[in-house]
Amino acid sequence: MTTKAEQEQYFAFTDEQRAYLRDGLAREEDVLSPFATRHADAIYEHDAGRRGDASSAMDDVELVRPAFVRDVDRVLNNAFYNRCMDKTQVFPFYQNDDLTRRSFHLQLVSRISRKVAAALRLNVALTEAIALAHDMGHTPFGHGGERMLDALYRKHAGRCFNHNVHGVRLLRDVATCNLSLQTYNGILCHCGEKAFDKYVPSPCDSFAALDAMMEHCYTTPGASQDLHPSTLEGCVVRICDILAYLGKDRQDALKIHVLEPDTYPARGELAGETNAEIIQNVSANLIKNSIGKPYLAMDAAVFESMQRIKDDNVANIYTSPQAHEQLDAAIQPMMEQLYERFRADVKAGNESSYIFRHHINSWVMQFNEGYVDRWSPDDIVVDYIASMTDDYFIDLFNFLYPEQAISRAQLYHPYFT
Repeated sequence: MTTKAEQEQYFAFTDEQRAYLRDGLAREEDVLSPFATRHADAIYEHDAGRRGDASSAMDDVELVRPAFVRDVDRVLNNAFYNRCMDKTQVFPFYQNDDLTRRSFHLQLVSRISRKVAAALRLNVALTEAIALAHDMGHTPFGHGGERMLDALYRKHAGRCFNHNVHGVRLLRDVATCNLSLQTYNGILCHCGEKAFDKYVPSPCDSFAALDAMMEHCYTTPGASQDLHPSTLEGCVVRICDILAYLGKDRQDALKIHVLEPDTYPARGELAGETNAEIIQNVSANLIKNSIGKPYLAMDAAVFESMQRIKDDNVANIYTSPQAHEQLDAAIQPMMEQLYERFRADVKAGNESSYIFRHHINSWVMQFNEGYVDRWSPDDIVVDYIASMTDDYFIDLFNFLYPEQAISRAQLYHPYFT
């Protein structure tokens, strides 16, 4: 067996190397805006997850992976992140590898956000952590699935389901990732469905304050739309979430002929026509108006143009039959059946049920021993259904209800027609 001394021979830095790394971190901090969030500002619910013991080995870990860098690692090295690869972004039931899926949207938001944060001399690692995690609370089948799960959760528990709130719950209370308060707050307050021309951070200085915000969202419909992040880094992600989907959703709509080149909306818009133009132009205007400021802002004309593009997308893409096709007719009754079944299984402690076999016992209880005792059957069922990928949801339903099984040929637009 390898001894600790032998490990340190290979993995511990010398004092000279530690000084070099500390100097690098100090230089990085020196160039940050006075309004940026420092790694030293990170607030953790469980301090052991931040620094651990005071050994030289742990000091070395922090030198390479300061606070918000560890948040990024904890998000990416998470099975729930993997599942975003098979979750609908806008258009469900298309066998088309060129269409955006949830995981790619996370990467796009991260890339755009990092560029803006770097230009404004904000903390890029915190920005990345929020961006990569911001949509991890999404259900299968995109916002349509979110709407259905919200209706079921309200019916049985009297509480609202919102993907941004669930993202915090998923990473904090289910996967127990021990992320920083600033990262959780950014995830909670990211919702890009409602845009503003100016973002001023709103304080959230404790986990008790975070809990109060989440509870308000659980009990007040629509409350999550009006939240503002507590950091400029979180504000960057909130704006860049919009930039990442405005033009990209149009590209996807063109691929499946929801839009056609000759009917493409918003020609000649100030913010741009193509995905690349929208991202570049709005990002530049945002940076131009926000350098050295304790807030983020854009010119009114640019904001109004961006809002027109967003409104066009709502009218022509998000309410299109292709975005909702099969959801209400097929998926809603399937989700209702699965919800009722698993709710009864949790209440009865039926460990042969797949909510125990594929969720509670096989995954969550491995690192969260008090999970079943702490949460209600409705909370646990919502956790399970929200974590499902599109394909898993359909395959599970077909396995449990073979007499009602829906074939992929009935649901999916195939590669070849």
